[in-house]
Amino acid sequence: MSQALSIRTLSTEEFHAAVHSLSPKIAIFDCDGTLWSGDAGSSFMKWTIETGLVSREGADWIDARYRAYHRGEVSEIAICGEMVQLYQGLREEELRKAAREFFATKIERNIFPEMSVLVAELIAQGTEIWAVSSTNDWVIEEGVRRFGIPAERVLAAKVASRNGIITDKLLDVPTDEGKVASLALVGITTPDAVFGNSVHDAAMLAIAKRAFPVNPTAGLLERSAQENWAVYYPASVTPA
Repeated sequence: MSQALSIRTLSTEEFHAAVHSLSPKIAIFDCDGTLWSGDAGSSFMKWTIETGLVSREGADWIDARYRAYHRGEVSEIAICGEMVQLYQGLREEELRKAAREFFATKIERNIFPEMSVLVAELIAQGTEIWAVSSTNDWVIEEGVRRFGIPAERVLAAKVASRNGIITDKLLDVPTDEGKVASLALVGITTPDAVFGNSVHDAAMLAIAKRAFPVNPTAGLLERSAQENWAVYYPASVTPA
C-alpha cells in the first residue's frame, strides 16, 4: 500500500501535456490494456474456438497449454507464440477476415478515447508511431488501423505464411525483453516516449527517454514505484 501511495497519478490534461512537452520524434505503444482495455490476444483465441475456426484438436491443445500457463508451467513467450501457431494450416486471408470481424465486434468499443486523441495529435505533429505487442499481428494490425498506425510499423507475434497458408514457423514474439530486441532490429534503441500497461512492457518502458505506464497492472505499479514513473488511467478504467 505504501508503494501505491508513492506513485503519482496524472490527470488526462497532465498526461497529454507531459507527452507533448517531449516533442517526441519516436513514440512506442503497447496495445492490449494500453490503447484499449482487455486482452485481445486471449479473447481472439477464445472467439476463434467458439466460432469454429479452430479445429477441436487444436482447441483442446491450446486449452491445455493455456491452463498450464496459468499454473506457471508455460512461459509468457511460449504461450504467446503458441497462440499464433494455433492457426497453422489455415489461409492467412481467412485469419485477416476473422481479425476484422473480431476487432469490430468485440474490441473496438473498448478503445480508450484519450489514447486515440493522443495518437492522432502525435501523428499530426510528425511523430513516428510504432505499435509493439505479443498479440498476433492480424488483430494488432487491424486494431491500430483505427489509430492511423500503418502495418509496417507494427511489431507483433507473427508466424510465416507460405503460398497464403499459415505455418508454425515463428518470426517474432515481442514480449518482455523481446520487445526491446524487436525494436532494436528496426533501429530503435532509445525512443522518446513508450506507453505500456503490463510488467511485460517494463523492459521497453525502461529504454525510453520517458516512460508512461497506462492503466498499469499490479506488477507494473510496483515497478513504477521503484522507477518513480508517474502513471495514467483513462477515465473508463480509473480505480475507485
